[in-house]
Amino acid sequence: MPHTTSPTATTTGTTAPTSTSTSASASASVDSLPWEELVTSALLGTDRRPPAPRGAPVPADAPAALLDAAALHTVRRRAGLLPAVPEARPEPAAPDPRPALPEAARHRLAHLLADRSAPSGGGRRGTAPDLTELIPQWLAIANRRGFRAPAALLPALLDAARARTDLRPQALAFAGPRGMWLAGLNPDWKFALRGSATGAPQPDLTDPDAVARLWEEGLFAERVALLDAVRAQDPPAALALLATTWPAERAEDRLMFLDSLRSGLGGSDEPFLEQALSDRSRNVRATAAELLSALPESALAGRMAARALSCVHPDRTGAVASIAVEAPHECDADMQRDGVMAVPPTGRGERSWWLGQLVEATPLGVWEERFGGRPADEIVALPVADDWAGELHTAWCRAAVRQRNPRWSRALLGRPSEPVTSGSGTASIAERSKLLAILDEGERASWVAEFIAAHGLSEAFQLLGVCTVPWAGPLGRAVVDALDIARDGGSYPWSFSGVMGLAERCLDPAEADRLEVLTAAQDEQEGASPGAGGYWSEAFQRLVSTLRLRAAMEAELMG
Repeated sequence: MPHTTSPTATTTGTTAPTSTSTSASASASVDSLPWEELVTSALLGTDRRPPAPRGAPVPADAPAALLDAAALHTVRRRAGLLPAVPEARPEPAAPDPRPALPEAARHRLAHLLADRSAPSGGGRRGTAPDLTELIPQWLAIANRRGFRAPAALLPALLDAARARTDLRPQALAFAGPRGMWLAGLNPDWKFALRGSATGAPQPDLTDPDAVARLWEEGLFAERVALLDAVRAQDPPAALALLATTWPAERAEDRLMFLDSLRSGLGGSDEPFLEQALSDRSRNVRATAAELLSALPESALAGRMAARALSCVHPDRTGAVASIAVEAPHECDADMQRDGVMAVPPTGRGERSWWLGQLVEATPLGVWEERFGGRPADEIVALPVADDWAGELHTAWCRAAVRQRNPRWSRALLGRPSEPVTSGSGTASIAERSKLLAILDEGERASWVAEFIAAHGLSEAFQLLGVCTVPWAGPLGRAVVDALDIARDGGSYPWSFSGVMGLAERCLDPAEADRLEVLTAAQDEQEGASPGAGGYWSEAFQRLVSTLRLRAAMEAELMG
């Protein structure tokens, strides 16, 4: 209540409003001050800024009057709060006809999402599985089974996808239309709306007017998604759609749109790509040239082949057939128009740089004709004069990957048992991993299994990354055997933590029983790293536990 003073009696017997009326008037004037004035008075102090209107009396106890007025204002502000104007209710989410998760699988997902903030990493200790690394596998299985995400877990699922970009494709597919609808209501989840600013579904691709309207009026992300969708259904129609606005697009947008043509690339794309060779953007020209070189019958591939054949040819002057190389002496304007970069990277010679680009863009079948019908493995095995072998083989590797040619990939890979630093093909692990990706799953797994048996795991980590999960039986056994050999040999255990983590995610869960024998702790060996036995025991126990948990997850998702 406002502070007041008691009335006093006069000598005439009547009551005179001395300080009471003055204090009441001052308190009333304080109560009428705006909230901002009270805040200013509190910040500066009632001595410097008395809580009273200009010309009004100052309360006798200014601090108390200020606090009383603040309390009164607070009550007024709370009691007098007007309700906000209601916004339009959002449209309901599109129906999701997929079946609901089995109850056990729903509980498992809730557990995985709740544990996703737990620390993880290849160097961790203990025998408990790393649940955060199991989320991608769980999502992949659930999507293959065609289940619908539980509505109550959608916020946690979107939060997980926001924190980990590697989860997003599977998480958003699992979230379905209700997840997209929910993402449209929360700015924190806007990453999920890359294909549409509002989360609305793509227009009916059979409706030309709707497609044209979105292409002309949509946001960039919407247009990229639209072009990809049309390309997947009708490649020529996507090309025609792109051509309608191509000259007016920004250079960076033209580059992204051009990249969409990789899907369904064919001879009908050649006229458009040939025109793009004259684009004002160097990056657009280079991408167009790369796409054209992946079409063996294209005019650009023929031009590049003619140039490459003038530089690389059989040498029959010696007793043994070999390959002679004469690198280009210049990079003329026509070469640059066809995508040859004139300026090499730092530390790279100009002529070798130009030669590599010519060979990379040449159809591989040309070399078989050039060398008298020899198959790829024989051509790769031919000696190359003047130390040009490394440059030539590396360019052939890039050509094999670009043209997705398994025969040349196989020849350039060579035998798995050959020393890593030699062989008839390439010595680069990075190049071998790209070549392996061209082969079918079974051949890929068998090659890597033989490589591990010959060279161990230290050189094979990158190769394992291109193998299909779960690893095929021979590959899984090769990895486990190599780990067992490393343990028995007293190897430094922490150097294999990355492979062990990969094995937890990629080994077939059926291998768990066979691995049980490796979980027992071993006596410390002379010369072994301190604590190595305990580490290996923990690591194998964790591997077995993880494989069994993965098996349980799959069983739960079977319904």
